[in-house]
Amino acid sequence: MKGFDAQFKDLDDYIRVITARIWEGRETGRIRDWYSADCAVITPGGTSSGVDAVIRGTLETLTQFPDRRLLCEDIVSAGDDERGYLSSHRIASPMTHSGPGVFGRPTGQRLMVRTVADCVCRDNRIVHEWLVRDQGAIARQTGRTPQALAAEWMQLRGVPTLPLHQPPAPAWWHDPMHTTPGAALLASTYRRLWAGDLAVLATNADEAIDARLPSGDSATGVAALQAFWFGMTAAFSGATLHIDSLAERIEPARTPRVAMRWRVVGHHVGGGRYGVATGQPVEILGITHAEVGTRQGVNRILREWVMVDEVALWMQLLCA
Repeated sequence: MKGFDAQFKDLDDYIRVITARIWEGRETGRIRDWYSADCAVITPGGTSSGVDAVIRGTLETLTQFPDRRLLCEDIVSAGDDERGYLSSHRIASPMTHSGPGVFGRPTGQRLMVRTVADCVCRDNRIVHEWLVRDQGAIARQTGRTPQALAAEWMQLRGVPTLPLHQPPAPAWWHDPMHTTPGAALLASTYRRLWAGDLAVLATNADEAIDARLPSGDSATGVAALQAFWFGMTAAFSGATLHIDSLAERIEPARTPRVAMRWRVVGHHVGGGRYGVATGQPVEILGITHAEVGTRQGVNRILREWVMVDEVALWMQLLCA
């Protein structure tokens, strides 16, 4: 890869190695070598700018969860030497809540939490990152609801600032918008879901689909997944879906994998997963990974990971 250290075989290796060395090797000082000085990190709770914020966030997380592992479930990548690269990295983190911080006094609870980090990489550095962690799962496993933790954080942090997608990615980067079959299927499915057509799951998802959902929830089968999406789309009926990044990775002897970063912009106008409508404006930053394969000659979504930070979303709703 042009501009990258020769020790890295490819983008997949780069992401795996630097993640392990920063987090599990505790080489936090190397963050300055692998993140640009002005790197922006966009999360559902807001945006930070600069490598010092990345280092601070890493140290704060390790203080609370010192035994945190970052187990790579998958990396879906795209890009080239000219535009730079996009890596969508799905991580499973077993860890113990054993230190103080934003999640309160240590509970000693053993947790399992997923995160997806979308990184734009160029010249051996991450220059832009979107990070979605399942904070709702942490809330539940430490004895709270996502709503209750959101209320606590609002006392500390104030109201989230919208829109979440600022600042824009570097001008030289153009997000891949693949039209490969799996990517097109996932994008079409989400467009129809947010338009209110939940019947799309019966045709686009495998009947035994395995879906991992926000706040540690899961669904097996189409009916269970429809129940989740009924609750989401009822709450934000009429909202606008924006697909910001879409990439598919196709490798020999592996099921094709798709990564899609998306935003939903609208208002909390209906009852559903988030209780009585508040009328509040919302912006949901989500990242979805999916495995797509052929069933009876038809492309279907076989497995899905829907990453939404419901603590950050509740913070928007509680502003009412």
